[in-house]
Amino acid sequence: MVTGSDLTVKLMGVAKRFADVVAVDYVDLDVKKGEIFGLLGPNGSGKSTLLKMILGLVKPDSGSLQVFGIKNEEDSVEIKAQAGYVPEVPRLYEFLTGIEYLDFTADLYGVSPAEKRKRINEYLEALELEGREGDMISAYSMGMKQKIALISAFVHRPKLLLLDEPLSGLDPRSARIIKDLLRELASKGVTIIMSTHILEIAQAMCDIIAIMSEGRLLAIGNMEELREMARLPGSNLEEIFLTLTGTSDIKDVVEALMK
Repeated sequence: MVTGSDLTVKLMGVAKRFADVVAVDYVDLDVKKGEIFGLLGPNGSGKSTLLKMILGLVKPDSGSLQVFGIKNEEDSVEIKAQAGYVPEVPRLYEFLTGIEYLDFTADLYGVSPAEKRKRINEYLEALELEGREGDMISAYSMGMKQKIALISAFVHRPKLLLLDEPLSGLDPRSARIIKDLLRELASKGVTIIMSTHILEIAQAMCDIIAIMSEGRLLAIGNMEELREMARLPGSNLEEIFLTLTGTSDIKDVVEALMK
């Protein structure tokens, strides 16, 4: 049985609509402390909106949402202080240098000057940004910008990480470092909710996976539970995903395109 102290995030009947589009359709969800929780779904299925509602960037139209036992509508500032967030397309202050942006972010979270410098330097070295931290962010490649966004999410050592396509644009070495780092953080009690289209990564990393479509949760569970739901014993996550989302007609589509 999961107790309140074991939960980091709890959603009950959460819904969000943008004009005529239902982004999230009355979702119930529990995410436990120290869990790597994967959010999967086609484009427009509601994953990014769900992450933004958990953080308090988007207000739900209905339902109840708690993070660390705090109701989002009562103290979203405290939730943000304990969370790190990387959106699908990071919007960085490109008129700053990399180090200026990281200094600014760490200061916002109240990281002490000595600790800030130590942590930032460690991340810059690990992700091979040493020597480029003084360059303007506007001159960075997409992968370098992603690294800066990740460092800014990690620098204050949050208890919850909300990551939307966190490995986007990263080189293989940096991607491996981030994957291993996320596993280590989870082992120390950090809760990680990540949205990704890379199903192999989700299958390899996530303890629990939720599959969304058109704002609804189609399935949730570990790999064995998802295989049972899809009635596909021994299958991989790609096969499960395509079956549950009704997009398994790939061969027919490709053949039509070749005519």
